[in-house]
Amino acid sequence: MNIPRHAIPSDPPGDGGAAPARALSVTILVIAYRMPHTVADAVRSALAQTLPCEIIVSDDSSGDGTLAAAREAVRGYEGPHRVSVRSTSHNLGLCAHLDDLAKIASGDILVFQSGDDIAYPHRAETLLASFVAHQSLQAAGSAVDDIDANGNVIEKDVRGLPERLDQRWFLRRGKLQTILGASMAVRRDLLTGLPPLQGVVEDNMLSLRAALIGECRCLPQALLGYRRHGSNLNDWMFDRSGNGFEIYERRNRRVLSMYRDVAADQERCAAARADLPEERRRLALSIADMYRLEADMREALIEKPRAQWLGPLWRGFQHPGLRRKSFERAFKLLLPRSWFGRA
Repeated sequence: MNIPRHAIPSDPPGDGGAAPARALSVTILVIAYRMPHTVADAVRSALAQTLPCEIIVSDDSSGDGTLAAAREAVRGYEGPHRVSVRSTSHNLGLCAHLDDLAKIASGDILVFQSGDDIAYPHRAETLLASFVAHQSLQAAGSAVDDIDANGNVIEKDVRGLPERLDQRWFLRRGKLQTILGASMAVRRDLLTGLPPLQGVVEDNMLSLRAALIGECRCLPQALLGYRRHGSNLNDWMFDRSGNGFEIYERRNRRVLSMYRDVAADQERCAAARADLPEERRRLALSIADMYRLEADMREALIEKPRAQWLGPLWRGFQHPGLRRKSFERAFKLLLPRSWFGRA
């Protein structure tokens, strides 16, 4: 990719010799929590980026050697990037950690990188090029290569989505699937210009925020090695470590709580932007309703009397994005609850 590394304009140059627009700047956020054995590799892959930028390595008060390993990884570095290593004052959790970092980062574009993932050298440059090409773009992610604990590729080019994702796609999709947060880059204003993130998982909230106020895209090429292990936030949230009702219930309680956080975030963001076109506001509230309804259906299946399943199921049948799930869940009315999660 032949993109100059020093001056990528945020807008096309004007006619008649007008001064070029200010170049977009980039901050890579290497975000770590209890990753003492992988953070050094993650940091080295950030330092290997072809685009000179600010790099902030931030440990969320792990207390297990992660911060020391990160500092050792940058010791003696003299390359083109501006690098700092820091720790939060206390453990914040991922969403609050991102809000905290957005306040201190200098970049217009924030490129997320987990302290256990490996960024490929042109990742930041490729993501920035997408923001330059699409001026209304608010968030961009990509496909990834799944890698194991030793960095070996398990599966290539996975977790991708269609290149352009809008509110209607998220409504029709029904699976409540969004860009993988680990692959994401966002405009800093997506965090600083909207209400604080409240919840555990950032992927859905940031993807939907982007579609609400601008564009959301997923690049088809893998730009990252996404490390799979038992401590992945995604694997923890959608825990399938075994069969049986206990794990099924635990997984569903985590997921329904996340979906209610997402619904509340969409409502807060829609209310915070008085300048939104009415159609975007309407779609945002429809998306919030879909997430809240999905949470209600999950809650009904794990704890409500069967007669109380009918209301959420009927509302799901009426929602285009949830009809398939509602149909599948209707069959569970015939099964003992102890059978759930066995398959």
